[in-house]
Amino acid sequence: MPSRQWAAHIQDEVLPQATAGVELGADLLELGPGPGAATDWLRHRVRRLVVVEQEEEAAARLADRYAGTNVEVACGDAAALGNPGLGYPDASFDTVVTCTMLHHVPTRAAQDQVLAEAFRVLRPGGVFLGSDSLPSDGLHHFHVGDTYNPVEPAAFLTRLQTVGFAAITLRVGPNLIFTARKESAPSLTVTPTSGSCGKLPPEDQPRR
Repeated sequence: MPSRQWAAHIQDEVLPQATAGVELGADLLELGPGPGAATDWLRHRVRRLVVVEQEEEAAARLADRYAGTNVEVACGDAAALGNPGLGYPDASFDTVVTCTMLHHVPTRAAQDQVLAEAFRVLRPGGVFLGSDSLPSDGLHHFHVGDTYNPVEPAAFLTRLQTVGFAAITLRVGPNLIFTARKESAPSLTVTPTSGSCGKLPPEDQPRR
């Protein structure tokens, strides 16, 4: 279980900002839920919530906690959502969320693969949103002996664009809060030309 203070921070401050004006849709994917501070808030706002947690013990605790609810728990790598054991196809979810997870991903390349996978599994028009901690001495000392690879906000904008996201919003305060959209596929409009449908123009009609 997340601490009450941490859960209150995620549920009362981070998620309301990140989801403001966003239609979450029916199917939501959460990457790296950890103890489930965001999970508890998100599950009441969608029909189906899938969470992917890499650590087996944390995944098992979440599975026990949310058994019989609309939460599906999977143990796996957020950078490989199409791998056996997960197998999520393209355009599977309306929204993808990650809260304070990216700085636990050890390399920038691996983080970029998480972003790419979030983009891949989103349906056109879907939103990728969440938050991460900003670099600080306090955070560095807190993660002694643990993975610590914080995201730089200025570079993060370009990284999201490189993957394909648009309509990106970054809010930088005590932490980084972001939203980014996978654009809808452009619609094809066919405009008929003047004249009778199916008839050749006069100059192309056969001579008799």
